[in-house]
Amino acid sequence: MDKLIREQILFKINDIDKLLLEYELIFEKIKLQTPDLFDMTILGSVLHSFYNGLENIFEIIAKKIDGKVPTGNKSHQELLHQMASKNSTRMEIINEDMYLKLREYATFRHFYRHTYSFQLNWAKMEPLVNNLYYIWTKIKLDLEKFID
Repeated sequence: MDKLIREQILFKINDIDKLLLEYELIFEKIKLQTPDLFDMTILGSVLHSFYNGLENIFEIIAKKIDGKVPTGNKSHQELLHQMASKNSTRMEIINEDMYLKLREYATFRHFYRHTYSFQLNWAKMEPLVNNLYYIWTKIKLDLEKFID
């Protein structure tokens, strides 16, 4: 793999690590109490940023390795699907199970971008928040394996 591509992906991985580290206290807080609107707004922003960070990595891979980045109305869905598919230049980046899990984060990000924070629903956010560190650990390992 080209050294520049590897460095770009590592930089984005580091950004997601920083994101989760910066908001570690809110994750600890919600273990003790149900989040209020303020907490949910913060957590919604973290989920949004998390998926944006992943998508940035996927775009690097799509552009620099695959040679094609989806465009159009369904480009976000197509990019995620592209990462779950192997092609002539690489193996799949994420497996089918992770693809399905990440679709939930993508769906939330879309909702978050097009709604008001007072419309956030903890029952819908809770599984995404509670699984975030697990999901990131798995994807990060897959990404590191891919770039090595």
